[in-house]
Amino acid sequence: ILAILIENKWLIGLTTAAFLALGIVKASTDTPIYKADAMLQVQASSSTLSSFEPGGPVVKNEIPVSAEIELINSRTVLGRAIKNLNLEIVVKPRYFPIIGAAIARSFDKDNPSSEVSSPLFGQSQYAWGGELIKVDSLILPANLLDKPLTLIAGINGRYQLMYEDELILEGEVGKLASKQVGNQQEAITIFVSMLWSRPDTTFTVMRHTESNAISELKTRFEAGEKTKMTRIISLALESDSPESSVQVLNELVNIYIRQSVEQKSAEAQKTLEFLEKQLPMLKEQLDSATTELNAVRTRMGSIDLDIETQGLLDGVVKIKTETTLLEQKRDELRQKFTESHPSIIALDKQIARLQGQINAQDHKIQVLPETQQVILRLSRDVQVNTELYTTLLNKAQTLRVAKAGTVGDVRVIDFAALPKLPIKPKKTLIVIFCTILGLLFGVALAFIGKALRRGVIDPDLIESKLHIPVYATIPHSFDQDKISKKFKINYKQENKEPVILALQNRDDVAIESLRSLRTTLHFAFLEAQNNIIMITGPSPGVGKTFVSVNLATVLADAGKKILLIDGDIRKGYINKVLGVGRENGLSELISNTTSGFSPTLDGFIHRITSANFDFISTGAIPPNPSELLLHERFGKLLEMISKNYDHVIIDSPPILAVTDASIIGQLASATLMVVKSGQHPMRELEHSAKRLTQSGVHLKGIVFNDLPESSSRL
Repeated sequence: ILAILIENKWLIGLTTAAFLALGIVKASTDTPIYKADAMLQVQASSSTLSSFEPGGPVVKNEIPVSAEIELINSRTVLGRAIKNLNLEIVVKPRYFPIIGAAIARSFDKDNPSSEVSSPLFGQSQYAWGGELIKVDSLILPANLLDKPLTLIAGINGRYQLMYEDELILEGEVGKLASKQVGNQQEAITIFVSMLWSRPDTTFTVMRHTESNAISELKTRFEAGEKTKMTRIISLALESDSPESSVQVLNELVNIYIRQSVEQKSAEAQKTLEFLEKQLPMLKEQLDSATTELNAVRTRMGSIDLDIETQGLLDGVVKIKTETTLLEQKRDELRQKFTESHPSIIALDKQIARLQGQINAQDHKIQVLPETQQVILRLSRDVQVNTELYTTLLNKAQTLRVAKAGTVGDVRVIDFAALPKLPIKPKKTLIVIFCTILGLLFGVALAFIGKALRRGVIDPDLIESKLHIPVYATIPHSFDQDKISKKFKINYKQENKEPVILALQNRDDVAIESLRSLRTTLHFAFLEAQNNIIMITGPSPGVGKTFVSVNLATVLADAGKKILLIDGDIRKGYINKVLGVGRENGLSELISNTTSGFSPTLDGFIHRITSANFDFISTGAIPPNPSELLLHERFGKLLEMISKNYDHVIIDSPPILAVTDASIIGQLASATLMVVKSGQHPMRELEHSAKRLTQSGVHLKGIVFNDLPESSSRL
């Protein structure tokens, strides 16, 4: 894993840098969002004066905080705020894509005065900072609601209103503009109270439907209990304008408080109306009972009640009064609840208990003399009606006072204050997130690339699968990278100094590996039929030319007489590496068409003095390379040349590309296949070895090239 990461460090670094740049751009161009907050406290109280009994209310109407939160989020509250502040009308300048809004914000920050920025890039139709517009009224037909219109500023306060590049109407700032369009029953009306911009600047104008305006406000508004059981509600509103966030949130607070007060006042008014209906009936009953009592006393004369009878009268009056009050309370509750409601059932039980006491008192009254019974009954009616009338009269007066000074159950702890700093975008978090995302993406790319290549990176796997020894493992050389760059720059220049790693850095780790290969070859050639070594590879770009040139140099350093032949007469370029010409090479020697051909091979062998070995180039590129190599003169040529050298190294074409390697390999006693780390699937290596074997070529060993430095360290 570490080897893959180190091998792809530049890919990971570039990907991370790219995502970091995107994060910086996003953090710089995102619209700042401000958050205003307010705090309310909901009192835990019951309905105002909802009962008549002195012992307190029978039903406790304490509203939970969750219900209050739902009321704040209701369409009634939000819709009223939208109408009061004209939030259904949305007007925004049209900015240049991606960077326009950020440039405009920067200009507004640096130029607080009423100055309009000059257009950039010649794009005068966009807003670049300093533009102001206010639309107080916008009436549109139903088919244009929630659709963006374009307002184009003109000269001297004139403007044009467009929809889909079609002119709807023209108007002037400070004047109501209206026009009937098509068969629409409702005319398009707009009133622009302020417009400050350059001519040709465009603005987007839109009127939302009430439902969409409420939905949009809900996405930015949040209400919740600050801490559980505290009955303190926290309100917050997000907006790209700090002034707008404060204005809208305070309007919501005022509307909700006003609604709470109106609700309490309406409750008191409803109870007062119920009492005012009962008072005339009670007054009539009192007058009737008093008249009847006076008539009886006039007819029978004054009758004094004894102490026992008077006590009985007081008890009956008290019980009857309580029963009547409970019955009135029951009538009030029946306006809200059904017969099966627990509160009404509880009242019925109390009334039944009191009725039982009244029946018991009636039995006691029945044993009294008839005259006292009549006086007692009439006195009871007068006193009961008097008590009820007095109680309800006092209650009505109390309700009138309470209604006049009604205070809601909601108290404002904090109104919204102007926010100073935006809560979004969180620039540091965005940059860190994008950097981490880029790092992860780069790592993923590295592993995906590795998975797609599916190349062999373990030399031991090759030995176990192919049963062919790996003679050498050559680490990646950074010095060779520099040499390769230099070679590409001077590729078309000939007769230059050789660019060989073994000459420029003899202590490089790759050269040390080739010295190890030199030792292995020494023992491998003890029983060889000749001294010819063919170096090939499965496919182009595996580094066989690098191995051939530097192996020849290393062998020459050991005192061996070496001849290097560029056997790739199709695309060979060793002559470029060694700084010699291509002419008079292998193709001419085989075809024997050169007039100066002689057994001494004068003019065909180039002496590479700095590397201390001889070299034969490809010669002219023939039209039939494979047929040329199959000619018997090629075998005789190698037999003759090999007698004069300790080792003859032939750099051949790739195995799978052409058949040249199979032809040359039959004439060599040792064939080395160069394999590049991570480039070849195992199937490709198996196929390459199989093709050599079928051609009668003895594959002596494998050279595992370009092992990543991290892998070699591991």
